[in-house]
Amino acid sequence: MPEAQTMSQRADELEHRQMQELGDRLVTKSLLFLLADGERSVTFGQGRLLMGEDPRLPPMPKEPKLLDFFKYRFAIGSQQHLLQSANLAQKNGLPEKLVLACLLHDIAVTGFIRSDHGYWGAQLLEPYVDEEVSWAIRYHQALRFYPDESVGYPYPDNYVRMFGADYKPDAYIQRDYAYARQHKWYMSARMICVNDLYSFDPNVVVHWDQFEDIIGRHFKQPKEGLGNDNTPSSHMWRTIIRPCNAL
Repeated sequence: MPEAQTMSQRADELEHRQMQELGDRLVTKSLLFLLADGERSVTFGQGRLLMGEDPRLPPMPKEPKLLDFFKYRFAIGSQQHLLQSANLAQKNGLPEKLVLACLLHDIAVTGFIRSDHGYWGAQLLEPYVDEEVSWAIRYHQALRFYPDESVGYPYPDNYVRMFGADYKPDAYIQRDYAYARQHKWYMSARMICVNDLYSFDPNVVVHWDQFEDIIGRHFKQPKEGLGNDNTPSSHMWRTIIRPCNAL
C-alpha cells in the first residue's frame, strides 16, 4: 500500500499540475500581490505571458452576473458572514435596498481587497445599485469604529482584541465619520454596522437563493455581463475575473 502523501508533496503535485495546465505561459503577479507579503520587487519572466483565461481558476460565464462572482471567484469561507448579516437585517425589518447593502457591505473583503474595503466595495457597486446603498457601504467603514448607543451599537469587542485598546482611527476615518454623522443617510450606513455580525452562528446556514429576488429588484445587472459593460468600475470586475493578466 503506497504511503500517504505529505502536505508538502500534495502542494508540489498541485503546483506541477497547474503548470502543466498553463503550458508555456508564465504568470506575472501585480505588485499589490507582492506588497501583501512585504515584497517590492517585480520580475517579468521571459517567454509567453498569461493573458485571457487562467486554467487554474473555474471558468466564468460569458455574461457573468453578480452571483457568478460569488460562485466562481469570491472567497467561500467569508460568504456566510454576508448572508447572515443580510438575514439579520431582513428579520429586523429593514427595507429591501438596505438588506442588499448588508448583503454586499463586505464585498471587497470577500472578492477583492481588505484595505479600505468600504470605499473599494462602494466603487465596485456604484453603477449597479441605488446611490443610498453604495453610500451606506462606503461610510460603514468609518462608522463601525464609533459607537451609537441609541441604536444599540457599542464599539465591537473584536476590535479591541484585533487592534488593541488604544487604537485610534486614521484622520480620514475621523473626517468621514464626522461627515456621515450629519448626513441624511447616516442611519442607512449605521444599520450596516448594527446588522454586521462579528461572530455568527456556525450552526446556521443561509443560502443565496433567499436573496435572489432582492438582488433581481435592486441590482442593475448589465445584459453584457459584469466587466463587459462600460462603467467606471467595469475594469474592477474584469480584474477579478482575470487577476493574473500580464497587462
